[in-house]
Amino acid sequence: MNFFKKAGFVLAGGAAAFAAYYTYLSKQYYRIPDHQPLNSDHNPEGKLEPGVDYSAITFNVGFGAYNHDFDFFMDSGTMLNGKKVHGHRGTAISKHAVLTSTNGVINTLKDENPDFMLLQEIDTNSTRSFHVNQVELVSHAFPKYAHLYASDFHTAYLAVPITNPHGIARSGLLTLSKYHINKAERRQYPVSNGPIEKFVDLDRCFEMMRLPVTNGKELILINSHMSAYDKNGDSRAKQIHLLAELMKNETAAGNYVIIGGDFNQVFGADMIGYFHHQEEIPGWVSVLNDPERLPENSHVVMAKNRLEVPTCRAAEMPYDPEINYMTICDGFIISNNVEAEAINLDTDFAYADHNPVRLNFKLK
Repeated sequence: MNFFKKAGFVLAGGAAAFAAYYTYLSKQYYRIPDHQPLNSDHNPEGKLEPGVDYSAITFNVGFGAYNHDFDFFMDSGTMLNGKKVHGHRGTAISKHAVLTSTNGVINTLKDENPDFMLLQEIDTNSTRSFHVNQVELVSHAFPKYAHLYASDFHTAYLAVPITNPHGIARSGLLTLSKYHINKAERRQYPVSNGPIEKFVDLDRCFEMMRLPVTNGKELILINSHMSAYDKNGDSRAKQIHLLAELMKNETAAGNYVIIGGDFNQVFGADMIGYFHHQEEIPGWVSVLNDPERLPENSHVVMAKNRLEVPTCRAAEMPYDPEINYMTICDGFIISNNVEAEAINLDTDFAYADHNPVRLNFKLK
């Protein structure tokens, strides 16, 4: 058999294997319907009161993988000197690393003792996190809170990267509340349905909770994780529009609204290149607080230490504070009938590629 025939067989075999794998992915693919109810085994009785001090923390915990030594295969970038860089890991470095990071998250939350915790990218049973059930560990650490989990990543076996496959992922959003929740549901975000993108983009969603206030109103508390790898920002624009419409309707009804999470958008144009780094500005960067996209009766809460502490770091290479691109893309949007201030908590990216953000607030 000559070289060209052998090459033809190899190419045909590769094409057949890809077609079979794509068929497998397609059969496993689905999107969760909108308006799915969320329930907790425990629901505290206490109601919120106007004029009382409360606190909330948002924290993308990065499925327990993102310690200082971790980089991620889907992230890439360009250094200022023109060198291309690309992450290579599909899973955490080890199960021990996942447990160490998860316990670090738990201890950080215990030290802060907030009334509400909004966690993103937290796994239940995934190859990438060595099947550590982070939701169970965190929920067990805070037994007096209501615990609400919503799935936003449920994949077939992702056989990339070949050297360290991402595998099966079961991940989502976890909200913990010290106060009574009247109703909670999983709301679906508009996401990309491209032939390849749909398999790797999360089943993006937000958790929407209604908490009673003693004056007869409700606090609408939202835990959100918007699209990443959205170079043109098309999906994020649709997602912001959905939140803006919701916020407009709820404030018109007299309710309070707090939206916390990982927005994958920069909190202020001045933060795009503010922190020292040796990378070019990533292509996904866009600005969150565009007044044309947010309703008039709301605003983005800028952390009082925003010039000192970033909330996310680039993950196409292990962490080095002198090299990695950093910015602020985590925090809160609130309705104007909420009085609040925020602070970015400096964990030095020890447990995730994000730092948590704390919101101290009062309902007017």
